[in-house]
Amino acid sequence: MEITKSFASDLYTLNETGFDDIALAIFRFQAENNAVYASWISSLGIDWRKVKAVEEIPFLPVAFFKSQVIKSGDWPHKTVFRSSTTTGAMPSVHYVNDLPFYLQHARRCFEYFFGSVTDFHFFALLPSYLERGDSSLVAMIDFFIRESGSAYSNFYKDNLEKLLEDIDQARRDGKRKIILWGVTYALLDLVEKHGPDLSDCLIFETGGMKGRRRELTRSELHEVLKKGLRVDKIYSEYGMTELFSQTYTKGQSAFFCPPWMRVFIREVGDPFGRLGSNKTGGINVIDLASFSTISFIETEDAGRVLGEGGFEVLGRLDNTDIRGCNLMVE
Repeated sequence: MEITKSFASDLYTLNETGFDDIALAIFRFQAENNAVYASWISSLGIDWRKVKAVEEIPFLPVAFFKSQVIKSGDWPHKTVFRSSTTTGAMPSVHYVNDLPFYLQHARRCFEYFFGSVTDFHFFALLPSYLERGDSSLVAMIDFFIRESGSAYSNFYKDNLEKLLEDIDQARRDGKRKIILWGVTYALLDLVEKHGPDLSDCLIFETGGMKGRRRELTRSELHEVLKKGLRVDKIYSEYGMTELFSQTYTKGQSAFFCPPWMRVFIREVGDPFGRLGSNKTGGINVIDLASFSTISFIETEDAGRVLGEGGFEVLGRLDNTDIRGCNLMVE
Protein backbone atom coordinates (compact mmCIF):
# COMPACT_ATOMS: atom_id res chain seq x y z
CA MET A 1 0.00 0.00 0.00
CA GLU A 2 1.19 3.51 -0.80
CA ILE A 3 0.07 4.81 2.59
CA THR A 4 2.26 2.29 4.48
CA LYS A 5 5.22 3.23 2.29
CA SER A 6 4.60 6.82 3.33
CA PHE A 7 4.55 5.82 7.02
CA ALA A 8 7.86 3.98 6.60
CA SER A 9 9.56 6.92 4.87
CA ASP A 10 8.34 9.40 7.50
CA LEU A 11 9.62 7.47 10.55
CA TYR A 12 13.18 8.71 10.54
CA THR A 13 12.51 12.43 9.99
CA LEU A 14 10.26 12.91 13.01
CA ASN A 15 10.10 15.91 15.27
CA GLU A 16 7.75 16.42 18.22
CA THR A 17 4.94 17.85 16.09
CA GLY A 18 5.47 15.29 13.36
CA PHE A 19 5.06 12.42 15.81
CA ASP A 20 1.51 13.42 16.67
CA ASP A 21 0.56 13.96 13.03
CA ILE A 22 1.88 10.54 11.96
CA ALA A 23 0.41 8.81 15.01
CA LEU A 24 -3.06 10.16 14.20
CA ALA A 25 -2.70 9.22 10.53
CA ILE A 26 -1.68 5.68 11.47
CA PHE A 27 -4.52 5.48 14.00
CA ARG A 28 -7.09 6.38 11.34
CA PHE A 29 -5.57 3.88 8.92
CA GLN A 30 -5.60 1.09 11.50
CA ALA A 31 -9.06 1.93 12.83
CA GLU A 32 -10.38 1.55 9.28
CA ASN A 33 -8.24 -1.39 8.10
CA ASN A 34 -7.60 -3.57 11.17
CA ALA A 35 -10.69 -5.67 11.90
CA VAL A 36 -9.66 -6.63 15.43
CA TYR A 37 -8.78 -3.06 16.38
CA ALA A 38 -11.97 -1.72 14.79
CA SER A 39 -14.05 -4.17 16.80
CA TRP A 40 -12.22 -3.20 19.99
CA ILE A 41 -12.75 0.52 19.37
CA SER A 42 -16.43 -0.11 18.70
CA SER A 43 -16.78 -2.10 21.93
CA LEU A 44 -15.44 0.93 23.81
CA GLY A 45 -18.17 3.09 22.28
CA ILE A 46 -15.66 5.27 20.44
CA ASP A 47 -16.20 6.82 17.02
CA TRP A 48 -12.67 6.80 15.62
CA ARG A 49 -13.52 9.67 13.26
CA LYS A 50 -13.92 11.95 16.29
CA VAL A 51 -10.47 11.18 17.74
CA LYS A 52 -8.48 14.39 17.24
CA ALA A 53 -5.54 14.03 19.66
CA VAL A 54 -2.99 11.35 20.46
CA GLU A 55 -4.20 11.37 24.07
CA GLU A 56 -7.62 10.15 22.86
CA ILE A 57 -6.32 7.12 20.93
CA PRO A 58 -7.44 3.79 22.45
CA PHE A 59 -4.82 1.07 22.98
CA LEU A 60 -5.36 -2.57 22.04
CA PRO A 61 -4.70 -5.06 24.88
CA VAL A 62 -1.65 -7.13 23.99
CA ALA A 63 -3.53 -10.33 24.90
CA PHE A 64 -5.31 -10.15 21.52
CA PHE A 65 -2.07 -11.36 19.91
CA LYS A 66 -2.66 -14.72 21.62
CA SER A 67 -6.01 -15.39 19.94
CA GLN A 68 -6.43 -13.09 16.93
CA VAL A 69 -4.61 -12.34 13.68
CA ILE A 70 -3.52 -8.72 14.04
CA LYS A 71 -3.10 -7.10 10.63
CA SER A 72 -3.81 -3.64 9.25
CA GLY A 73 -4.71 -4.12 5.63
CA ASP A 74 -4.95 -7.30 3.59
CA TRP A 75 -1.55 -8.87 2.99
CA PRO A 76 -0.04 -12.36 3.06
CA HIS A 77 2.32 -12.83 5.96
CA LYS A 78 5.82 -13.99 5.14
CA THR A 79 7.21 -14.38 8.65
CA VAL A 80 5.71 -15.32 11.99
CA PHE A 81 7.27 -14.44 15.35
CA ARG A 82 6.10 -16.06 18.59
CA SER A 83 6.76 -14.91 22.13
CA SER A 84 8.61 -17.01 24.65
CA THR A 85 6.34 -18.55 27.31
CA THR A 86 6.36 -20.84 30.27
CA THR A 87 5.25 -24.42 29.61
CA GLY A 88 1.60 -24.68 28.58
CA ALA A 89 1.03 -20.94 28.14
CA MET A 90 -0.31 -19.51 24.90
CA PRO A 91 2.31 -17.48 22.99
CA SER A 92 1.66 -14.19 21.28
CA VAL A 93 1.88 -14.43 17.49
CA HIS A 94 3.08 -11.50 15.39
CA TYR A 95 2.51 -11.80 11.64
CA VAL A 96 5.13 -9.85 9.67
CA ASN A 97 4.67 -8.81 6.05
CA ASP A 98 8.11 -7.23 5.50
CA LEU A 99 10.97 -8.98 7.30
CA PRO A 100 13.70 -6.83 5.67
CA PHE A 101 11.98 -3.69 6.99
CA TYR A 102 11.75 -5.22 10.48
CA LEU A 103 15.45 -6.10 10.50
CA GLN A 104 16.64 -2.77 9.12
CA HIS A 105 14.41 -0.97 11.58
CA ALA A 106 15.79 -2.99 14.51
CA ARG A 107 19.24 -1.92 13.37
CA ARG A 108 18.07 1.71 13.32
CA CYS A 109 16.84 1.37 16.92
CA PHE A 110 20.15 -0.09 18.10
CA GLU A 111 22.28 2.40 16.19
CA TYR A 112 20.25 5.35 17.49
CA PHE A 113 21.70 4.60 20.95
CA PHE A 114 25.00 2.81 20.35
CA GLY A 115 26.35 3.66 16.90
CA SER A 116 26.98 1.47 13.89
CA VAL A 117 26.78 -2.32 14.24
CA THR A 118 30.04 -2.42 12.28
CA ASP A 119 31.76 -1.00 15.38
CA PHE A 120 31.01 -4.17 17.36
CA HIS A 121 31.60 -7.90 17.67
CA PHE A 122 28.31 -9.56 18.73
CA PHE A 123 28.41 -12.65 20.94
CA ALA A 124 24.93 -14.07 21.59
CA LEU A 125 24.30 -16.38 24.55
CA LEU A 126 20.63 -17.16 23.86
CA PRO A 127 20.20 -20.94 24.19
CA SER A 128 16.47 -21.12 24.91
CA TYR A 129 15.65 -18.62 22.14
CA LEU A 130 17.70 -20.58 19.60
CA GLU A 131 15.76 -23.75 20.42
CA ARG A 132 12.46 -22.17 19.34
CA GLY A 133 13.26 -21.04 15.81
CA ASP A 134 10.56 -18.32 15.70
CA SER A 135 12.09 -15.68 17.96
CA SER A 136 12.18 -12.04 16.87
CA LEU A 137 15.18 -11.54 19.17
CA VAL A 138 17.18 -14.26 17.40
CA ALA A 139 16.23 -12.82 14.00
CA MET A 140 17.41 -9.39 15.13
CA ILE A 141 20.72 -10.55 16.61
CA ASP A 142 21.38 -12.80 13.63
CA PHE A 143 20.96 -9.73 11.40
CA PHE A 144 23.29 -7.68 13.59
CA ILE A 145 25.89 -10.45 13.39
CA ARG A 146 25.68 -10.57 9.60
CA GLU A 147 25.61 -6.81 9.17
CA SER A 148 28.55 -6.30 11.53
CA GLY A 149 30.85 -8.15 9.12
CA SER A 150 32.76 -9.46 12.13
CA ALA A 151 34.51 -12.80 11.73
CA TYR A 152 34.16 -13.36 15.47
CA SER A 153 30.43 -12.65 15.98
CA ASN A 154 28.37 -15.77 16.63
CA PHE A 155 25.64 -17.56 18.62
CA TYR A 156 26.47 -19.86 21.52
CA LYS A 157 24.12 -22.43 22.99
CA ASP A 158 25.84 -23.91 26.05
CA ASN A 159 29.55 -24.07 25.18
CA LEU A 160 30.73 -21.37 27.55
CA GLU A 161 34.38 -22.30 27.12
CA LYS A 162 34.17 -21.70 23.36
CA LEU A 163 32.39 -18.41 23.98
CA LEU A 164 35.19 -17.15 26.20
CA GLU A 165 37.88 -18.38 23.80
CA ASP A 166 36.26 -16.48 20.93
CA ILE A 167 35.83 -13.34 23.01
CA ASP A 168 39.53 -13.53 23.80
CA GLN A 169 40.33 -13.81 20.10
CA ALA A 170 38.17 -10.78 19.31
CA ARG A 171 39.81 -8.89 22.16
CA ARG A 172 43.25 -9.47 20.64
CA ASP A 173 41.99 -8.07 17.35
CA GLY A 174 41.45 -4.82 19.21
CA LYS A 175 39.60 -2.97 16.45
CA ARG A 176 36.03 -3.15 17.74
CA LYS A 177 34.04 -3.11 20.94
CA ILE A 178 32.62 -6.42 22.15
CA ILE A 179 28.96 -7.02 23.06
CA LEU A 180 27.81 -10.11 24.93
CA TRP A 181 24.03 -10.37 24.57
CA GLY A 182 22.60 -13.00 26.88
CA VAL A 183 19.48 -14.46 28.43
CA THR A 184 19.54 -13.98 32.20
CA TYR A 185 19.96 -17.56 33.40
CA ALA A 186 22.78 -18.21 30.88
CA LEU A 187 24.67 -15.11 32.02
CA LEU A 188 24.32 -16.30 35.63
CA ASP A 189 25.65 -19.73 34.59
CA LEU A 190 28.63 -17.96 33.02
CA VAL A 191 29.28 -16.07 36.26
CA GLU A 192 29.04 -19.16 38.44
CA LYS A 193 31.05 -21.53 36.24
CA HIS A 194 33.77 -19.17 35.03
CA GLY A 195 33.56 -15.70 36.60
CA PRO A 196 35.40 -14.19 33.60
CA ASP A 197 36.84 -10.70 33.46
CA LEU A 198 34.71 -9.01 30.80
CA SER A 199 35.45 -5.49 31.97
CA ASP A 200 36.20 -4.43 28.39
CA CYS A 201 32.85 -5.74 27.08
CA LEU A 202 29.29 -4.40 26.97
CA ILE A 203 26.87 -6.86 28.61
CA PHE A 204 23.25 -6.84 27.39
CA GLU A 205 20.79 -8.93 29.39
CA THR A 206 17.45 -9.85 27.87
CA GLY A 207 15.78 -11.20 31.00
CA GLY A 208 14.32 -14.67 31.30
CA MET A 209 14.88 -17.36 33.91
CA LYS A 210 12.70 -19.93 32.06
CA GLY A 211 11.90 -21.50 35.43
CA ARG A 212 15.54 -22.53 35.88
CA ARG A 213 16.39 -20.16 38.73
CA ARG A 214 14.86 -18.04 41.45
CA GLU A 215 13.57 -14.79 40.02
CA LEU A 216 15.60 -11.72 40.94
CA THR A 217 14.72 -8.06 40.75
CA ARG A 218 16.55 -6.27 37.97
CA SER A 219 18.66 -4.33 40.47
CA GLU A 220 19.66 -7.56 42.27
CA LEU A 221 20.49 -9.24 38.97
CA HIS A 222 22.61 -6.36 37.74
CA GLU A 223 24.62 -6.28 40.95
CA VAL A 224 25.36 -10.02 40.61
CA LEU A 225 26.35 -9.63 36.96
CA LYS A 226 28.46 -6.53 37.50
CA LYS A 227 30.41 -8.21 40.28
CA GLY A 228 30.66 -11.58 38.53
CA LEU A 229 31.71 -10.20 35.12
CA ARG A 230 33.71 -7.24 36.52
CA VAL A 231 31.83 -4.59 34.60
CA ASP A 232 30.55 -1.18 35.70
CA LYS A 233 27.25 -1.32 33.80
CA ILE A 234 24.68 -3.83 32.55
CA TYR A 235 22.59 -2.83 29.54
CA SER A 236 19.04 -4.00 28.91
CA GLU A 237 16.63 -4.02 26.00
CA TYR A 238 12.86 -3.72 26.38
CA GLY A 239 11.26 -5.10 23.27
CA MET A 240 8.20 -7.21 22.61
CA THR A 241 7.33 -9.81 20.04
CA GLU A 242 4.25 -7.72 19.29
CA LEU A 243 6.23 -4.57 18.42
CA PHE A 244 8.68 -3.62 15.69
CA SER A 245 10.79 -1.23 17.78
CA GLN A 246 13.06 -1.69 20.78
CA THR A 247 14.01 0.56 23.70
CA TYR A 248 17.34 0.39 25.54
CA THR A 249 18.91 1.41 28.81
CA LYS A 250 22.17 3.32 28.99
CA GLY A 251 23.52 1.04 31.69
CA GLN A 252 21.15 2.11 34.47
CA SER A 253 17.53 1.22 35.23
CA ALA A 254 15.81 3.65 32.85
CA PHE A 255 14.80 2.65 29.33
CA PHE A 256 14.73 5.26 26.59
CA CYS A 257 12.62 5.36 23.43
CA PRO A 258 13.85 6.14 19.94
CA PRO A 259 11.98 9.07 18.31
CA TRP A 260 9.33 6.84 16.71
CA MET A 261 8.16 5.40 20.05
CA ARG A 262 6.41 6.79 23.12
CA VAL A 263 5.51 5.18 26.43
CA PHE A 264 2.60 6.25 28.64
CA ILE A 265 1.53 4.98 32.04
CA ARG A 266 -2.16 4.24 32.48
CA GLU A 267 -4.19 3.81 35.64
CA VAL A 268 -4.82 0.13 36.28
CA GLY A 269 -8.53 -0.44 35.70
CA ASP A 270 -8.96 2.76 33.67
CA PRO A 271 -7.52 2.44 30.15
CA PHE A 272 -8.03 6.17 29.54
CA GLY A 273 -6.56 7.38 32.83
CA ARG A 274 -3.02 8.60 32.16
CA LEU A 275 -0.58 8.99 35.04
CA GLY A 276 2.18 11.57 35.42
CA SER A 277 5.87 11.14 36.16
CA ASN A 278 6.94 8.69 38.87
CA LYS A 279 3.44 7.19 39.20
CA THR A 280 3.23 3.40 38.88
CA GLY A 281 0.68 1.85 36.53
CA GLY A 282 0.32 -0.15 33.33
CA ILE A 283 2.62 0.53 30.37
CA ASN A 284 1.06 1.68 27.09
CA VAL A 285 3.29 1.85 24.01
CA ILE A 286 3.00 3.77 20.75
CA ASP A 287 5.27 2.24 18.13
CA LEU A 288 4.88 4.03 14.82
CA ALA A 289 6.95 1.35 13.07
CA SER A 290 4.20 -1.22 13.69
CA PHE A 291 1.93 0.42 11.12
CA SER A 292 1.20 -2.89 9.34
CA THR A 293 -0.13 -4.52 12.51
CA ILE A 294 -1.01 -2.26 15.47
CA SER A 295 0.88 0.78 16.75
CA PHE A 296 -1.05 1.28 20.00
CA ILE A 297 -0.59 -1.48 22.56
CA GLU A 298 -1.78 -1.77 26.14
CA THR A 299 0.85 -4.06 27.67
CA GLU A 300 0.57 -6.28 30.73
CA ASP A 301 3.68 -4.73 32.26
CA ALA A 302 3.89 -2.35 35.20
CA GLY A 303 6.13 0.70 35.06
CA ARG A 304 6.57 4.39 35.58
CA VAL A 305 7.73 7.32 33.46
CA LEU A 306 10.65 9.19 35.00
CA GLY A 307 10.89 12.93 35.38
CA GLU A 308 14.18 13.13 33.46
CA GLY A 309 12.77 11.19 30.51
CA GLY A 310 12.83 7.47 30.03
CA PHE A 311 10.79 4.90 31.90
CA GLU A 312 11.23 1.94 34.22
CA VAL A 313 9.74 -1.54 33.87
CA LEU A 314 8.74 -2.78 37.32
CA GLY A 315 7.32 -6.23 36.57
CA ARG A 316 4.11 -7.89 35.56
CA LEU A 317 0.68 -6.55 36.42
CA ASP A 318 -1.44 -8.84 38.59
CA ASN A 319 -3.47 -11.64 36.96
CA THR A 320 -1.49 -11.74 33.72
CA ASP A 321 0.49 -14.58 32.25
CA ILE A 322 4.15 -14.80 33.17
CA ARG A 323 6.39 -14.98 30.12
CA GLY A 324 10.12 -15.21 29.65
CA CYS A 325 11.12 -11.64 28.97
CA ASN A 326 12.89 -8.87 30.82
CA LEU A 327 10.29 -8.26 33.53
CA MET A 328 11.38 -9.00 37.07
CA VAL A 329 9.32 -7.41 39.83
CA GLU A 330 11.18 -4.80 41.86
